[in-house]
Amino acid sequence: MASLPDPAAVVPRVVGVDEYAQRRGRIYGTVLVDVETRRPVDLLPDREADTLAAWLAKRPGIEVICRDRAVFYAEGSTRGAPQALQVADRWHLWHNLGQAAEKCVYRHRGCLRPAPVQPAEPDEAETTPDLPSQPWPTGHRFAERTRAKHATVHALLAAGHSKRSVARQLGMGHSTVLRFAGAATPEALFTGQWQNRRTALDPYKPYLHDRWQDGCTNAWQLWEEVKEQGYSHGYASVRDYIRSVLRGSPQPIGPRPPTARTVTRWILTHPDALQEPDRIQLKTVLAACPELDVLAGHVRSFARMLTQLEGHRLSEWIEAASAANLPALQSFARHLERDLDAVIAGLSLPWNSGVVEGHVNRIKMLKRQMFGRAGFELLRKRVLLYS
Repeated sequence: MASLPDPAAVVPRVVGVDEYAQRRGRIYGTVLVDVETRRPVDLLPDREADTLAAWLAKRPGIEVICRDRAVFYAEGSTRGAPQALQVADRWHLWHNLGQAAEKCVYRHRGCLRPAPVQPAEPDEAETTPDLPSQPWPTGHRFAERTRAKHATVHALLAAGHSKRSVARQLGMGHSTVLRFAGAATPEALFTGQWQNRRTALDPYKPYLHDRWQDGCTNAWQLWEEVKEQGYSHGYASVRDYIRSVLRGSPQPIGPRPPTARTVTRWILTHPDALQEPDRIQLKTVLAACPELDVLAGHVRSFARMLTQLEGHRLSEWIEAASAANLPALQSFARHLERDLDAVIAGLSLPWNSGVVEGHVNRIKMLKRQMFGRAGFELLRKRVLLYS
């Protein structure tokens, strides 16, 4: 196939530009597609602005360039084809808005919890004296070990063994056996260097408890979250604390609150397409959090612009989104201003990069067929000779 000639060169009027992975996370190239004929035009070995600009400069007949908002594609298109109209792809705009919306929902995840139910006050006759709080919770490895040794020592003593005999059988010192024998309960032995000792995790324990009540039970994820807040120690400390304390703590009564990703999906879905239970839950969440209600309004307004091709309303939308108390949405609006002309064109014209995404998926399939052993030239030939 490598010896076959390239197909006849045709300069497209509307070209779509996107990246594809030659080696995911390391090496990326660029695929160019004729949006009108839906056929691939060329494959570039990298995604540098200079390479794209040189390719476009040799084809002055290009009038429209469909692309995402990557800086290198914006710069290469401007330098290589200044006469062409650049159009930002609508799918990428919606995807970026979804990422910003999820960050906003996560920031207000405390609003997703249902209001706590106030317990009924017990009658005086039913009131029982409070039990003394145990310094070590059930499930802690030191506490369980002490409780087991205490029970074993007292069981042997009750069976008639002497304290020295118990010490020999259990491999314990005589003084230790005396201490266990003299303690009526294992809790009386919970003293020493571990009790009430401060740790580097202490400032983050309230956050861990809140996230546990939110339904997040993944120790690795919780470690990643506290790391972002400044916790500089390893994963083992968080894992051990969750195992010993949180997994033994009572779970919240009733259903768990929805996750930030679930609420984001509800907000991004057209209200008519939501199932009735989801619509009711979303209504409850928005009623409990004014900021998320504002976010839902901005998302639906942007969706209207995107589906109805009302790009002339974008400046008004950016101004309203920038005034909202939602930092992630404000950041998204600021990024739109940096590429304003292309975004307005993307929200006003029918052109998009959907056909380009299809060819990117096809390139993935071709790479799997060749098992990664073929070079760029063979991959380019197979893409261009696609029929």
